Amino acid sequence: MSTVSTVNGGISFWYADQGTPLAREPLPGDATADICIVGGGYTGLWTAYYLKKAVPFLNITVLEAKFCGYGASGRNGGWLYNGIAGRDRYAKLHGHEAAVRLQQAMNETVDEVVRVAAEEDIDADIHRGGVLEVAYTPAQLARLKDFHSVEIAFGETDRVLRGARETCERVNVTGAVGSSWTPHGARLHPVKLVKGLAATVEALGVTIHESTPVTGIKPKHAHTPYGTVRAPYILRCTEGFTANLKGQRRTWLPMNSSMIATEPLPRSVWDTIGWDGRETLGDMAHAYMYAQRTADDRIALGGRGVPYRFGSSTDNDGRTQPATIEALRDILVRLFPTTAGARIDHAWSGVLGVPRDWCATVTLDRSTGLGWAGGYVGSGVATTNLAARTLRDLIQQDSGQSGPTELTALPWVGHKVRRWEPEPFRWLGVHGMYAAYRAADRRELTSPRPGTDPIAKAADRLAGRH
Repeated sequence: MSTVSTVNGGISFWYADQGTPLAREPLPGDATADICIVGGGYTGLWTAYYLKKAVPFLNITVLEAKFCGYGASGRNGGWLYNGIAGRDRYAKLHGHEAAVRLQQAMNETVDEVVRVAAEEDIDADIHRGGVLEVAYTPAQLARLKDFHSVEIAFGETDRVLRGARETCERVNVTGAVGSSWTPHGARLHPVKLVKGLAATVEALGVTIHESTPVTGIKPKHAHTPYGTVRAPYILRCTEGFTANLKGQRRTWLPMNSSMIATEPLPRSVWDTIGWDGRETLGDMAHAYMYAQRTADDRIALGGRGVPYRFGSSTDNDGRTQPATIEALRDILVRLFPTTAGARIDHAWSGVLGVPRDWCATVTLDRSTGLGWAGGYVGSGVATTNLAARTLRDLIQQDSGQSGPTELTALPWVGHKVRRWEPEPFRWLGVHGMYAAYRAADRRELTSPRPGTDPIAKAADRLAGRH
């Protein structure tokens, strides 16, 4: 497999495929609005969309540091699925039934995104093939069965457990011993979705200013180098780039994730792999991978490379380390040996937001008008939509336009979490955690034992995930 001609960085393959957009005008000076949204990714754009649809006369301004979709919204794996970070913890804090309601809302969110894309004529290469999680070691199979049982207990009665033969009939993953499939998922092209969504909200009358970094947020004020936007509501929708804001360095950790995309693969290779259902594909490794079969028959596959940069710093153009490209290529070939001769056309990386307790949340502080949503831990393609509809309901409730709703009663609303540790403990902890996960995965690949490796259990405790 050749990586000599691999494009490294340049935001992502998705932008290489679509072209980097022409930047919208920056903020021309001081301005006022009814609602100011900081961040032009999925969270910010969905929030603008639902608020404007609910109350068409609202004056909404979106401020974006680079261009819409520059962050995780334009670099992710294209998994529109029903996972949400922190559900199990919310079950412990608020009870099982509250978490079931949250899960049901996520199931319905997949349908909602597909519905809106069709209604607004956004062609994002959406294909509803569901999500297939595979296991290829005894330890992974044990975790898969536990995972499957837990998902059913949270109401996913349409989830299907498959054995080795049935799994390989769907996607021929080498060594697969089982899988769990849910219909609540779809593959999509991330940039086509974000560009279509930005165009849609502009057509509704939302003002978007790009190349406008927000340097500070306080009640009723969003400060930029070009002026200040004053609004009763200031909504922070910055996810992995939250650490760049003044006072937010330790709020959400910017975790790095990296991806590669192959050249379009020939029919002869697809005949060996299958994957005709175009399910989004994941595994049960601790340092897990995620993949999709793209509309033009590439494999786009991702995982953790260098998981975290010292001081919560974030990258500019998505360039990733050569060792990470090689590691992802090795995973690809291990899963699908017939891709060994394929060219890797593109490699890139981006950041996602991770709270200290790994729980996504959405909040509106009614005393200040400050709101935020994020901490999706890599599950943001769908969760951003649920967060946006929830922010809409919270603002309408606060402004007296409506009362509480089913969404405002979900257990992730208003969740508080402590800040991350200062450096160097933050860097040491994250790198130690992922070194342990990779070591556990290597040991499990050669172990006949069905139990999770003790190293991984220790890493879970270190991370605060259990």
